[in-house]
Amino acid sequence: MDRQSISLDERIIFALDVPGQESAKDLVKRLEGEIRFFKVGLQLFLAAGFPLVEWIEERGHRVMLDLKFYDIPRTVELACEQLNGKNITFATVHGHRSILEAAVKGARDYSVLAVTVLTSLGKDELREMDSPLSMEELVSKRAEFARAAGCQGVVCSALEARAVRRVIGDDMFIVTPGIRPSGLFGADDDQKRIQTPYKAIKDGADFLVMGRPISMSKRPEETVNSVRKEVARALSEKKAKN
Repeated sequence: MDRQSISLDERIIFALDVPGQESAKDLVKRLEGEIRFFKVGLQLFLAAGFPLVEWIEERGHRVMLDLKFYDIPRTVELACEQLNGKNITFATVHGHRSILEAAVKGARDYSVLAVTVLTSLGKDELREMDSPLSMEELVSKRAEFARAAGCQGVVCSALEARAVRRVIGDDMFIVTPGIRPSGLFGADDDQKRIQTPYKAIKDGADFLVMGRPISMSKRPEETVNSVRKEVARALSEKKAKN
């Protein structure tokens, strides 16, 4: 996959943030007419493992395995080797450059995404970390680590997508969680750095990770179509500008 060949029905990565495989399969079956890319995170993977990943792939869909590896480099390299041959598209890794380099070394048939700063973290948490950098500076620095390590993409908030795109150039993917359709921003949201689909794509994102805004919608298919329209409009405007 390259940035120039992403189809519209792969731009949304639906987060299967559910506790077991049956509920995950129900969601895939319900949404697969509109979405062809699904994220399997830590909770679901521990419950269902590779058989669910293979089931999703056998139905003709892509999988982002979001386990956010973080350990000593050799352990991460060996863990990433275990994902080869599993037909996943993306796997996520936390870490400094040496850890990311190890992940890239272990991954042979899928793309490594470097997690910059979790979208659940805000300015208060940054102060608790005693970071001298602003959020944008910290995310940009970690994106530079990812580029230097040979990662194929990064995961960041859409609020930092424009800055990250300047750092990593045009060849790497940007995957953005914390996406909320216009009008669905809530004060009780546990994602602190959130953005609309239209603005995320306009600012350089390639993929939008979405879960609850779709699964909790009274009309999930309509919500997906609404998001796709925002994405298509942003892509069209970017193409016209170029």
